[in-house]
Amino acid sequence: MAEILYTYQDQVYVNLTNQCDCSCRFCIRSHHDGVGDADTLWHEQDPDLEEVKAAMDAFDFSGRKELVYCGYGEPTCALENLVESARYAKERYGLRIRVNTNGLGNLYHGRDIVPMLAEVVDSISISLNAPNKEEYMEVTRPQFEDAFEGMLAFTAECAKRIPQVKMTVVDVLPERDIEDSRKLAESLGVELRVRKFV
Repeated sequence: MAEILYTYQDQVYVNLTNQCDCSCRFCIRSHHDGVGDADTLWHEQDPDLEEVKAAMDAFDFSGRKELVYCGYGEPTCALENLVESARYAKERYGLRIRVNTNGLGNLYHGRDIVPMLAEVVDSISISLNAPNKEEYMEVTRPQFEDAFEGMLAFTAECAKRIPQVKMTVVDVLPERDIEDSRKLAESLGVELRVRKFV
C-alpha cells in the first residue's frame, strides 16, 4: 500500500495523488517506486480526504513545523483534497504548508485556483525546469500546448497572494540557462532556487 505521508531529508511530505499533467524526462517516479522512508508512492487509488486526515492523525508531528505537498503526482490535480487537508493540518497541528507544483493548475482546472490555494498555502515552489518555451516543452512534455505561458501566469498570480513563492530548476542545466531562469523568475517578482538532481 502506498504511503500518504512520508519523510525525506527531515521534511514531511504528502503524497496526495498519482495524477500528473506532465511527463518530465527527469521525473524520479520513472526510476524508483519510493522516496525517503516510503517503500512505494504508487497509489492503487488516490486517497480521499478522510484517508489523508487519518494519515495525519497517525503521524507524530513533534518538532515539525512544515508539511510539504509533493509526491508521485501533481498535488493540484487533487485540489479539493489538497486545500481541505492543508486546512486541517494548519488548524489541528499548527503546520506551515508548502506546495511543490508544476504550476499548471489553472490550465488543468480551467480557472484561477490561486485564491483557493492562498487560503491555506504559506509557500509554493513552482517547477520552471527551463528558461524558454522550447526547452521547457522538450523536458516537461506537458498535456497543454500553452503550458509554459500558463505556468508563468500562474506564478505571477501566486506572487500577488501567497507569502513565499519560488521557481525551481535542477542543477544539471548549463550555467547560462540557470542565469536566464533566474532573470525570468525575477521578472515575475519571485526567487529562483537551484535544486540538486537526485
